[in-house]
Amino acid sequence: MRFSLALVLAMFLWGGGWTALKILTQSVGVEVLSLWRFIIMVLAFIPILLYIKKPLQLSKESFKYILISSCLNVAFMIFAYLGVQGSFAGSGGVIITILSPIFTFIFSAIFFKVSYFKHQYLGMFIGIIGSVIMLNIHDLYGFMHTSEVYFVLAALVWAGVTFLAQKSNSYIHPVHYSFFIACFSMIILLVLNIGQDITIVFRQDQKFWMALLYLGVFAQAIATTIYFIASGKLGSSKASSYMLLVPIFALIISYSILDEPMQFHIVIGGIISLFSVYLINKNKAKM
Repeated sequence: MRFSLALVLAMFLWGGGWTALKILTQSVGVEVLSLWRFIIMVLAFIPILLYIKKPLQLSKESFKYILISSCLNVAFMIFAYLGVQGSFAGSGGVIITILSPIFTFIFSAIFFKVSYFKHQYLGMFIGIIGSVIMLNIHDLYGFMHTSEVYFVLAALVWAGVTFLAQKSNSYIHPVHYSFFIACFSMIILLVLNIGQDITIVFRQDQKFWMALLYLGVFAQAIATTIYFIASGKLGSSKASSYMLLVPIFALIISYSILDEPMQFHIVIGGIISLFSVYLINKNKAKM
């Protein structure tokens, strides 16, 4: 019971991260913000690493997964930032969280030749319909010039991160994996910020710092650790099903704090797509 409640808390923290990101995009550029987000995440992981009491190791096998995942994480941060900057935080939380498992399913079926059950393919088809409604794609050309296209790109990137995370489980502890990704991503962003004034964050107000600390500590380090620990106790399949709560929390929190409207197409398309994700995750793939 306690692990189930812990997972609900983690999903709530992840959902609130989109509201925090929206607040942050109003003050600082994407490169600087992403850098400090990872710096805080690295620092927040130190007490967590001490808590799990496992020797920190980086093998050659895990290095390649960490390096590629770090590059993808930086790309994800940039796409999510650009999407939230020009659109609603709640929309980002719904679109990215729901589209990512659908893209993961499609990639598995096409590129990795994974065989699925019939109801899972039905779920994919329903998910595509829900996504078209959710993204409000009545004009493809017009959609390509909206901020929501960045949410789609972020979901595509996160599908790749998911594959790499699954592959890395055989070589490295999940918490260590997340820590090293934060470290490598921080280094990548330090390079991208050459010539930038990264000290601009120290000239921001209290609201900015509350959002930044929430995003780096609670929505990333703490929520991710809770998820990994609970996954080990309850199983990855059951734990992943709790992610369906993230878009719900994202909409509620953005509505409560930012006064964002509940867009009809996001709600309806999101509900349809949530059902598709449920069907996709209902059974494991055939071997």
